[in-house]
Amino acid sequence: MSNKVLVVEDEIKLAELLRDFLERSGFLVELVTDGIEVMAALNTFRPDILLLDIMLPNKDGISLCKEIRQSSLHQYLPIIMLTAKVDEIDRLLGLEIGADDYVCKPYSPREVVARVKAIIRRQNYSGAENNSTGLLLDNNKMSASLNGKKLDLTAIEYKLLSLMSESPGRIYSRSQLMSEMYSDYRVVSERTIDSHIKKLRHKIAGACSSTEIIHSVYGVGYKMEYIELDS
Repeated sequence: MSNKVLVVEDEIKLAELLRDFLERSGFLVELVTDGIEVMAALNTFRPDILLLDIMLPNKDGISLCKEIRQSSLHQYLPIIMLTAKVDEIDRLLGLEIGADDYVCKPYSPREVVARVKAIIRRQNYSGAENNSTGLLLDNNKMSASLNGKKLDLTAIEYKLLSLMSESPGRIYSRSQLMSEMYSDYRVVSERTIDSHIKKLRHKIAGACSSTEIIHSVYGVGYKMEYIELDS
């Protein structure tokens, strides 16, 4: 079954362009152009992810995002905010309104499709436990446990663990990890990723002292390998 995307955008041509690119990628898409219609569309269309513009007629995207997060039916719905307001970015990044990601206008429709695919891919792993490791990830709460022991992770550490757990054995370069972790394309050094990995390993070791699941690949980057845990 195809995943469903609700696009809330009052610029008709832009909304239709996003719909075309999403449909070419196999998504089912519904368009809404007025903020006042969003909650009804959520109830009838039941999307898997929401693309939500900030500037909308009658009801703005920030108010809608807060309302969605307070609803019992849609509070865990992944939301990507679409914004042309640079002064709103800090609020979005700080997750003050409960958004999962944001994209700045003007943007490439291909970039938006890539962000949608990435979030849905991770959402599909939500709550899925790998029996060989005892690694349990909850993407809704961004929490993780290993062999029954909770890992107290930062948002970046959780994203690193979630990403690498999707493809055990795959080698990720530092530049690949940086591009996945920092979707706003901020400039960070490779040492930043090394620091996050070091802290993540330390927390994993604290939960299961004999377990090492993240390995360095000399001259390249990192990979995750599942090994049998302590009973």
